[in-house]
Amino acid sequence: MSETSQGELVTGERSTRNRVARSILDHGPSTVADLAQRLGLTQAAVRRHLDALVTDDVVASREQRVYGARTRGRPAKVFALTDCGRDAFDQSYDTLAADALRWIAQSVGGGEQGEAAVAAFARARMEAQAKTYQESVEAAAPADRTEALAKALTVDGYAATAKSAPGPHSGEQLCQHHCPVAHVAEQFPQLCEAETEVFSRLLGTHVQRLATIAHGDGVCTTFIPRSATQTDTSVSASTAGRNPA
Repeated sequence: MSETSQGELVTGERSTRNRVARSILDHGPSTVADLAQRLGLTQAAVRRHLDALVTDDVVASREQRVYGARTRGRPAKVFALTDCGRDAFDQSYDTLAADALRWIAQSVGGGEQGEAAVAAFARARMEAQAKTYQESVEAAAPADRTEALAKALTVDGYAATAKSAPGPHSGEQLCQHHCPVAHVAEQFPQLCEAETEVFSRLLGTHVQRLATIAHGDGVCTTFIPRSATQTDTSVSASTAGRNPA
């Protein structure tokens, strides 16, 4: 094989590997079968690329998390991006952002006052983003508003989707497969809490945050009960943005 052909082969392998990682970013933790179907590859090819990504600490395997009633049999193995893998996708300036929030907290004396100051910043930040989201949500029919919010979030880099929620409770799940501020939110959960409050207000119902990338989950998952007439927008500050006990 010529040097040119070898170079093209390496470039092609790298491109496909990036597609595999990007698919996990866009759709969340995925099985080999999921990836093969989405990318039009054989499962053997997907496994080969995943092996390389695992070796490079871009993805890691784990048992699939199941919400609601468990089915019989061993949970399927899924592959999710590691912190290292997420760093490759638009997570610049994390240190600068964290330092700025820490300075805000310390400038008012730290402690509870500092936490309140960070929370105020987080709400102001989300309110600015929510103006665009609100236009999309209000333009949609009530049954399509979660989907409209997901599309608006995707434009902002959150790779969001909406789907029917599994289990006995009627509702939907808003899934954010990427969070540009995940590393900062690990230190400042006020960012997640403010986001949850905005989702509740925009959709006109109480919402429940089931999982967050900042807490180590593969996807930020928010449950939205299917109730077009519900207007209770209160969110528990003790649970918003955190995994339920």
